[in-house]
Amino acid sequence: MKERLPHEKGFHVSWDQIHRDSRALAWRLDGQGPDNGAWRAVVAITRGGMAPAMIVSRELDIRIVDTISVKSYNHQAQTAPRVIKAPQADIMGAEGEGVLVIDDLVDTGKTLELVRKLYPKAHFATVYAKPAGRAMVDSYITEVSQDTWIFFPWDMALQYVEPYRGRE
Repeated sequence: MKERLPHEKGFHVSWDQIHRDSRALAWRLDGQGPDNGAWRAVVAITRGGMAPAMIVSRELDIRIVDTISVKSYNHQAQTAPRVIKAPQADIMGAEGEGVLVIDDLVDTGKTLELVRKLYPKAHFATVYAKPAGRAMVDSYITEVSQDTWIFFPWDMALQYVEPYRGRE
């Protein structure tokens, strides 16, 4: 059998699916905040966490939303993560207590590990989780295998895709 590239085992996520899964994440987080079940703010890890964070903040009626930009990919190659834009200090407080930090996916966990060091009391939630990074996330909806490449709707265009099996 021909050797496959890591991204050839793809999990394609539609806009409808990310919306449904992000709403499910919001429902899981509802009433779980430290202030009588409430959360103070949502912080999206850009760029992938922006759509799920918007949906979670809407579902939970959280009006304070900010971003943290962490760069950990150069095209499809993973690199050492670094913060290139932090959220407002007054939103995060000293350690992030009461803040939901949202991302689309935890892969190796390196991005969340970096952000968790900055805000150890924040609650980290992702829509999808891979085994290597699962320990870095407090809440998630769907687990996928480590060798699966997730194709998010903001990364895709309509085109023909070869079947997974049956190639020579």
